[in-house]
Amino acid sequence: MPGENRAYHSFFSMKFLVTKLRLLPAVLLVVVLASCAPPPNLRDPNMLRDTSLLTSEPCAAPCWNGMTPGETLWRDARTIIEDQTGIADLQIQEQDGAVGATWRTIDGERACCQAVSTTGETLDYIQIQLAPDITLAALFEVRGEPAYVVVGAEFSADQSVLLLLYPDVPMIIYAFVAGAAEGALSATSEVIAVSYLKPDDMELIVNTNNLQAWDGYQTYSYYSDSEFEVTPIMTLTPTPGS
Repeated sequence: MPGENRAYHSFFSMKFLVTKLRLLPAVLLVVVLASCAPPPNLRDPNMLRDTSLLTSEPCAAPCWNGMTPGETLWRDARTIIEDQTGIADLQIQEQDGAVGATWRTIDGERACCQAVSTTGETLDYIQIQLAPDITLAALFEVRGEPAYVVVGAEFSADQSVLLLLYPDVPMIIYAFVAGAAEGALSATSEVIAVSYLKPDDMELIVNTNNLQAWDGYQTYSYYSDSEFEVTPIMTLTPTPGS
């Protein structure tokens, strides 16, 4: 396995997942690529080609491929994941009662997808890194506009991410922006990842983070400099040893 691929799998280690899920917003409000050096191509055509966000086939968000966070038993989710075609390097890891799966596409050089249960009983969340096939215009036509925006990571001078929150689904969309300095959202901006999560976890995110209200297609700097629409009403206390 190439050295870069090993770095991605290290990032997807169960220790990382368990630690971050104790501080839920920390894992859900950053794209999993942020820890990698050098920064990867965020608009990677070898990530998962999946248009279920638009078609709701075989099920509608937050269900993905027959799995719904907070509802699907982990044993059933694992079976669905293991039965997928077109994937490679499936890894199942367990630690401290939690269990997670990561995998990549056959053509991909790094992991595209992860599913995690913090208890080993019920699926908690799914995160999918997508090939850049879905535009924001197409997404909004089907799903409507998001409620909130979170300024995501700056991966390089020409690669940044804005996170679009849909609390009512619940899901988080990761939209590509061509750099923090001059990049802006537009109708043709690509969706490069999506996280599906449980309603109570989304509520926790909204209650523990600074959020900007969605104000249309704006620049990265517009959202990074805007006043917060929502400010935390509670704080999380780190778990000892996390």
